[in-house]
Amino acid sequence: MGIVKISEALHENARITSKAMSRSINSQAEHWMKIGMIVESNPQMTYVEACKTLMDDARRGDSNAATVITATQKIA
Repeated sequence: MGIVKISEALHENARITSKAMSRSINSQAEHWMKIGMIVESNPQMTYVEACKTLMDDARRGDSNAATVITATQKIA
């Protein structure tokens, strides 16, 4: 685990969104990072498809974003 520095504005957005989504600020930032990694690796995917990929991954008990990216790249 490491420390990532982000702008005050992004931190404030994460704080507000995390409260609305019942997540910690760190969990919200991690969610955004996972979605971003999936979509960057699979530009044809929509946000909803990327979220579905994360949910399917969670059902399998694997929450590693790198695994998700590898799996989705194989599909594309």
